[in-house]
Amino acid sequence: MHSELLSRRTVLRTLALAAGASCTPSAFSFAASAFASQRPAPSARKFRSKAVDAAIDATTAKLRDPELAWLFANCLPNTLDTTVSFGSFEGKPDTVVVTGDIPAMWLRDSSAQLWPYMQFLAQDADLARLIEGVIRRQTRCILADPYANAFMPDLNARVPLEWSVHDQTKMHPGVGERKWEVDSLCYPVRLAHRYWKETHDASPFDARWVEAMQAIIDTFKTQQRKTSRGPYSFQRSAATPNDTLSEDGFGNPARPIGLIFSGFRPSDDACAYPLNIPGNFFAVRTLLRIEEMLTEIARDTTAARNARQLADEISAVLQAHARFHHPTAGEIYAYEIDGFGNAIFMDDANAPSLLAMPYLESCTIDDPAYQATRKFVLSDANPYFFLGSAAEGIGGPHIGQDMIWPMSIILRALTTHDEREQLQCLRWLKSTHAGTGFMHESFNKDDPKKFTRAWFAWANTLFGELILTLAKNSPGTLANLTQKEKAGAIAPASSDQQLSTSSLP
Repeated sequence: MHSELLSRRTVLRTLALAAGASCTPSAFSFAASAFASQRPAPSARKFRSKAVDAAIDATTAKLRDPELAWLFANCLPNTLDTTVSFGSFEGKPDTVVVTGDIPAMWLRDSSAQLWPYMQFLAQDADLARLIEGVIRRQTRCILADPYANAFMPDLNARVPLEWSVHDQTKMHPGVGERKWEVDSLCYPVRLAHRYWKETHDASPFDARWVEAMQAIIDTFKTQQRKTSRGPYSFQRSAATPNDTLSEDGFGNPARPIGLIFSGFRPSDDACAYPLNIPGNFFAVRTLLRIEEMLTEIARDTTAARNARQLADEISAVLQAHARFHHPTAGEIYAYEIDGFGNAIFMDDANAPSLLAMPYLESCTIDDPAYQATRKFVLSDANPYFFLGSAAEGIGGPHIGQDMIWPMSIILRALTTHDEREQLQCLRWLKSTHAGTGFMHESFNKDDPKKFTRAWFAWANTLFGELILTLAKNSPGTLANLTQKEKAGAIAPASSDQQLSTSSLP
């Protein structure tokens, strides 16, 4: 019977990958009802961590809902199972992490995909070496081009991703795509800092790494654009304006008030106004981590001081310019500004986002300005908040109208103390995976069978992180979700069961 389940699972997953949004309920009914594991066979997994597998067993044993346990067991190990390649370079660990269905390594995604595993490093030396390899690889990527967001597995490759071949920008060997995004330089520092704190191992933080940290500081300073527009520009012939930059590739104009200009958002969509607020908050936290590590590990007090001064400068500008008065929401953080007094009031599902600010340690959950902003972004005053019969959540221009990103629902649950809200988020996540057993990039607010990206590892491991976090901090929430919470039992979003903040005072 097990071999039959396995073969049928393979067929169903093939259907999911091939058909994507066209998959029908009947196509998934067998897998959804039997809860057959959607993980590759043990021999086919890219990397096996005993600590992660033990955590899966321990956590699923505590879950009263078998479907939730199934989702967790599929999703948490997805990055390790399917996206990593572990090797060596110059006799040291070297790890490539692709996003899933795109054969390239994003600095942001690779860091975020591995984040839920950091808590297991002390228990698993092999896993620690895998992460060390990622840090070393990301260091080489940053030194190859601090303006690139994605890199090919072969850093000597002369051919980028297929859609980047004709981009008008200064391409370098090994670059997959060259969209300048502030957060691309923030996530690797977040990963490296956590690795150091968990393992107390400073071996990856050698002279090459110090050079990369200096490159980050220099790039941030250059993109403050105080004296010029800087060396970076980007243009692409594309059907959508979100894929290219205006003004000869330098982006829309903004006043150089001290914030870092970003060409693109974490979604890889072009910024409307180049001063992205959540990205700059993340940069402040990043610079403080760089200061700490340069001080404690490299003993480079000059570079550390430069990082701290830049962090203080950007923080002061954010305090003066990041909050605006919204006509219905009151004083809240804008998503992007131009320094001339103009602001965009919205949020995007990709992190860093306004919703994710506490998750990325840019503020506390209880911060009044964050709470006011959170109420706004989870309301119909946010043009990319979608409320439907299947769920409610945030999307963005990258996929478009009516498409909710599970990532936004997960981050909503990770940025609240309200167990009722956490429980509702779990209900939405449980009922919108279209029977696949995995999270997706996005799904239609009224029809989860219409989804994008059947294999998106960041969303999968982020869901695993949510379950681990709730199991530790809010076990009552998981206990309250039982098998009785059927996928179709969620009431329409207009009912009392929903938690939309669309009626702002």
